[in-house]
Amino acid sequence: METNNANKTIVYFPKPRILKIFLVIGFLLVVGCYFLLSPLKNKDVIIHISSSQTADSVYSELENKKVVKNDKVLKLFVRLMNTNGGVISGDYLIKKGTPVWVVAWQIARGHHNTDPVKITMREGLTNEEIATILSSKLINFEKESFLNKTKDKQGYLFPDTYFFYPLDTEDEVVGKMSDNFQKRTKSILPTIEATGKSLSEIIIMASVLEGEAGGEEDIAIISGILWKRISLGMRLQVDIDKSTYTNSGLSEKPLNNPGLMSIKAAVNPINSSYLYYLHDKNGKVHYAKTFEEHKLNIKKYLK
Repeated sequence: METNNANKTIVYFPKPRILKIFLVIGFLLVVGCYFLLSPLKNKDVIIHISSSQTADSVYSELENKKVVKNDKVLKLFVRLMNTNGGVISGDYLIKKGTPVWVVAWQIARGHHNTDPVKITMREGLTNEEIATILSSKLINFEKESFLNKTKDKQGYLFPDTYFFYPLDTEDEVVGKMSDNFQKRTKSILPTIEATGKSLSEIIIMASVLEGEAGGEEDIAIISGILWKRISLGMRLQVDIDKSTYTNSGLSEKPLNNPGLMSIKAAVNPINSSYLYYLHDKNGKVHYAKTFEEHKLNIKKYLK
């Protein structure tokens, strides 16, 4: 009787050498993935990503600081979590044992895991005063470096409430405050141009008003008085800048960093018949049309 072998299935087993190769490759892949993806057993660390840094430099820095094991793997995960492949600046608290994909999630989505520092810069602060405040709040802030970087920027660092990270640099602080100035004054630039005055003149006058006016009720009137004095060739004679008692015209440069109210008052002065003013001991303003009237006000309210 014949045997039909047509329906038989023949199973070929790999040779021992080939099987061994596959096992070794599989083992290496597992070990490699574990090595690249498993967290480093380091301590908690705070890292700072500057707004001027490139993403690749951030990846390299995190590898060098042993936050992650491989910068290319970090880059891959960032690209998976952020289609732009970019990172968000600021301070980040990376907890001990954080795996690479969580680090990528933090820096790609801006999950800082730490709170920024709230700092309010009031109107009329000088660069020196701003530097003193910041040096007491930010860890690595260098006062002299800030003053060197802003020696021509007084008047153009906008007073406001800011949220800085503890490791923010002087350049980042200057950038944020300068950008805020541009943003907050953009809408009034056409009005400034229509006055025929330069932005520099307006900011200098605004800085004078910060020291001379008592509030919203009198600031525009005082602005009108000071602009009128300049047009008549009179000296400003303002207490905030003693040089105006001997020199004609505006101060040479901004005396401080004025706020928006003072800037708007410098742009939109209220014309009046007054040429003189003073504030009494309670801060109330008293105006005069002539120097004789002004002398009477001095005698009445200041002596």
